[in-house]
Amino acid sequence: MVRNVLGAVIAAAGAAGALWSPFHGWYDGRRGRDYRVVELFTPSGISGHGSGLLSSLFLAFLGAAAVALAGIVLRSRLLVAGAGAVVPGFTILWMVRQGQVHGSLAVESDGTGLGLGVALALAGGVLLLLGAVVMRGRRGRGRHVRGYSQPSSPYGTAARDEPDVPGPDPGGTEVPDTGEPDERAHGPKPPSWQRTSDERW
Repeated sequence: MVRNVLGAVIAAAGAAGALWSPFHGWYDGRRGRDYRVVELFTPSGISGHGSGLLSSLFLAFLGAAAVALAGIVLRSRLLVAGAGAVVPGFTILWMVRQGQVHGSLAVESDGTGLGLGVALALAGGVLLLLGAVVMRGRRGRGRHVRGYSQPSSPYGTAARDEPDVPGPDPGGTEVPDTGEPDERAHGPKPPSWQRTSDERW
């Protein structure tokens, strides 16, 4: 329980960082929300044109944050880890495409080059992956409880289904069949004054 709560907090912080990153500068002061997400997959690459909020990198990070939120609610480590892979994946892809335009990427002391938004996106992805590792996930319903084992035949069905075959006498001596009732099975023979009239004297 504690691990799930701690992992959820870490994953939520990572999702928040990823959502906040497009509103900061990514390269030369240009914010992440100014890059169209479709340009990452086109042959022409990144252009100098602006972009709307829901068609920019914010859309990819919004989807990742929604998946992470679903993973936190459902306590699914797989969903949180998937969101954690999407955020740095889009960030690294953007860096590759941006490097193709400028020839190289750098961080300058005057604030040009890679900006704070890239760092927030990468940190958010790392936090999402860390949250997935910390989370314990949902425990299976049919998990074996330690110290308890279910009996294979609770009512002795295995022994009851076996045919009742008479065996030898426990003492090792067989009793001859004389036609008289066995006193060990039916008790001692009643005295003569208790016999019924249909018995032979």
